[in-house]
Amino acid sequence: MRVPIPPRFHDRIDAGRHLAEALRPYAGRSDLILLGLPRGGVPVAAVVATSLRAPLDVFLVRKIGVPGHPEFAMGAIAESGVKVLSTDVIAELGIPQHLVDETVARERIELDRRDAAYRGTRRPPSMRDRVVILVDDGLATGSTMEAAIVALRQSKPSRIVAAAPVGARQTCARLAGLADEVVCPLTPEPFSAVGQWYEDFSETSDEEVARVLANASSDHRATPD
Repeated sequence: MRVPIPPRFHDRIDAGRHLAEALRPYAGRSDLILLGLPRGGVPVAAVVATSLRAPLDVFLVRKIGVPGHPEFAMGAIAESGVKVLSTDVIAELGIPQHLVDETVARERIELDRRDAAYRGTRRPPSMRDRVVILVDDGLATGSTMEAAIVALRQSKPSRIVAAAPVGARQTCARLAGLADEVVCPLTPEPFSAVGQWYEDFSETSDEEVARVLANASSDHRATPD
């Protein structure tokens, strides 16, 4: 019997358990791989990967925050040089192009730093012809997940599933036009912010991400490209 979805998750581990239940049809597939979006999506993805008996890795994506208000996304960048910008947000707020370019360049440096911190010398796994589940801890604007989906398409997976324990209903509907499937057990209205739906939404550190990835079972390590 399926466990009822609570009005709020206790923490990312609890959220991962509920998300794993929603993704149960994918359990045990030999072509499956779980990719966590850093930072908060990685511990959620780790719980799901263990439950579905699938390999775990990270997919590097970085939100592009509005200058002066970094928590408000105007886009995102991802691996392979992919950039997704919200032209509506940029136009509405009147953000000049040079500030957009400077913010993107700064976040690209941070993306490269995280690649070195999380993977070291290990190469990214192969995605070709695989079922890929992209996991975040929540979907507000969905810009980071959107960038990840666009970037991942270049690697020619057989299927992309965008998954999060909680998300804004309109965001999940929009992402359904990009991913092959969107799985989001909790879509409350009004949504407000991801952290509102967690009792403990403390920040995930680089060290935690690296530790989670290092502890992933060697039997479930994805092979490099």
